[in-house]
Amino acid sequence: MRKKHHAQHENHERWLVSYADFITLLFAFFVVMFASSQADKGRAKQVADAVKKALEDGQVPRLSAILGGTVDDKGHGNAQMHGPGGQKITKPSPPIPTPPATELKVVELQASLQLLSKELEKEIKEGKIELNMEPRGLVVSLRAAAFFPSGEDAITPEMYPTIEKLAGVIGKIPNPLRLEGHTDNRPISNDRFHSNWELSAARSIAMLELLNQRYNIPRERLAIVGYADTAAVASNDTDEGRAQNRRVDIVILNAPALKEEPAVLVKPETKPQAKKG
Repeated sequence: MRKKHHAQHENHERWLVSYADFITLLFAFFVVMFASSQADKGRAKQVADAVKKALEDGQVPRLSAILGGTVDDKGHGNAQMHGPGGQKITKPSPPIPTPPATELKVVELQASLQLLSKELEKEIKEGKIELNMEPRGLVVSLRAAAFFPSGEDAITPEMYPTIEKLAGVIGKIPNPLRLEGHTDNRPISNDRFHSNWELSAARSIAMLELLNQRYNIPRERLAIVGYADTAAVASNDTDEGRAQNRRVDIVILNAPALKEEPAVLVKPETKPQAKKG
């Protein structure tokens, strides 16, 4: 009897052989294209030799070897590629963070209150200046009637000696200062100012310029605010109340208030000697 031959099973995975050959040739094609674009002939020859060896051995070499680079792994999960000539190929460096603002020094203000009360005793009795210790710091209120002509932002020169005494004290205190302009509720409209907002801000700026230029208080310690009539300390229904509301407050900030202020980068400032008079 003739032996029955069992039917051989058809191999359905033969296509993988052709697919692997195609991928290898495609890889070789791109490597050759890369090599042909290199000006370094020696490097191009190394690439060609690597491709030839890969085709003969049936193995695809590491990309870093073909491109002439190496990979460093420090064991921290961050691999670093070295390109041709040993040049390192790394990810873009993260942006350098902005240095934090220099921390401002502040001092306790009770001693300053006592010193200012003594230095400005005459002006306080005359009602030109008022001192108050508030949660935000020491507030020196300058009555606008004494320091500014009506409806103007130019400081009366006769008050310069008083401001000089004030500047002599606050110049020794490192705390930041806020210069706050205030008005009453009566509207203003002249050739220079069209509202109380403009007038209050302009008076704050005028005080800043005088303290900085004449009495050498650094600008980095100063800030200006214009409140117009929105922060009244007395009723605007009487002349006396309106007179109290027209003022420029020099606020010497304490440590708690400083936390609510924007951080600033303090830089040293060189100024000429303060002028006298």
